[in-house]
Amino acid sequence: MRQPVGYNRDFLDSYRPNETFYLSLAEREQLREDGRSKMVGEFAGTHAKNVLERLIIDLSWNSSRLEGNTYSLLETGRLIRLGEEAEGKHWQEVRMVLNHKEAISFLIDNKNQIGWNRYTIFNLHFFLSRKLLSDPSAEGRLRDIAVGISGSAYEPPGIPQVVEECFDQILATAAAITDPFEQAFFILVQLPYLQPFEDVNKRVSRLAVNIPLLKSALSPLSWDRVPRKIYTEALLGVYELNRIELLRDLFIWAYKRSASRYGSIRQTIGDPDPFQIKYGDSIEQVVGDIVRGRMDQRQALSHLRDWIARHIPDEDAELFQEHAERELLALHIGRIAGLRLNPTEFEEWQEIWSA
Repeated sequence: MRQPVGYNRDFLDSYRPNETFYLSLAEREQLREDGRSKMVGEFAGTHAKNVLERLIIDLSWNSSRLEGNTYSLLETGRLIRLGEEAEGKHWQEVRMVLNHKEAISFLIDNKNQIGWNRYTIFNLHFFLSRKLLSDPSAEGRLRDIAVGISGSAYEPPGIPQVVEECFDQILATAAAITDPFEQAFFILVQLPYLQPFEDVNKRVSRLAVNIPLLKSALSPLSWDRVPRKIYTEALLGVYELNRIELLRDLFIWAYKRSASRYGSIRQTIGDPDPFQIKYGDSIEQVVGDIVRGRMDQRQALSHLRDWIARHIPDEDAELFQEHAERELLALHIGRIAGLRLNPTEFEEWQEIWSA
């Protein structure tokens, strides 16, 4: 019932690099402080490699999840590490996850060559859209047809010449911005707003925000626990109102979460997680049951889903599953006493789990 609204060229034209700012100075300084991380910048050593492997899985899972993909974190990890497809999933979901893996690897492996240029963004789109578009020739190139956005009154520009002009202007503007966080957020706003490709525009923007972060040795952004509904509403605010506030707040919140996961370890005590307080005992119970039951990853996922269906309210089910999966992935000998497990139980389970 909302009034249709078209592309507002002035929204892009009025932005002046290093004069106009979507993020305040205080916000940018805080993000930089949160994001400092030597290990991500060096790309060397066992620890850094483990971080990047974890990033590929986390970012592939979270970005796919924001598109409605139903793969779990554990299933995503097995698909990426072992090439093992989960049962009952549509081929497009499998392809989406694998495409994310290839796209993220492209950014990491070419961090010295990537930038705000056609080569980078076109190839990023190619990897993300590969084998998912009805027209394969649309992979990695600008659209020459009109597109619409489901659930929105916004109508992106339909003239190919305008799309091309604005796309190049977005890249040139981003390249001129000196602050990496302002660069990242500018792309997050303007690239989906233009919709330069036939599809997969949001996925391109979610991964592209990591270009200046990787090049500046800052912690990456994995979109951990970003609610799909709020992310959609934030983009609608940009599309229909040219309002960035909700997307800005979501970007800052999401980056702080990611930085705490991949960035430098700070010896501070943070605020407790309310969800962990509410469900900590239940998470420990189901994880302990999985270890004591000597379950492999497939059995564990099936048991976990059945257990959640019986004990956890629907509104908390998805987040509970993520917490439990992360607990299983992080479990080591130094954490088993809290689960009332003995070393023999843990070692026997770990051998099965790792296999």
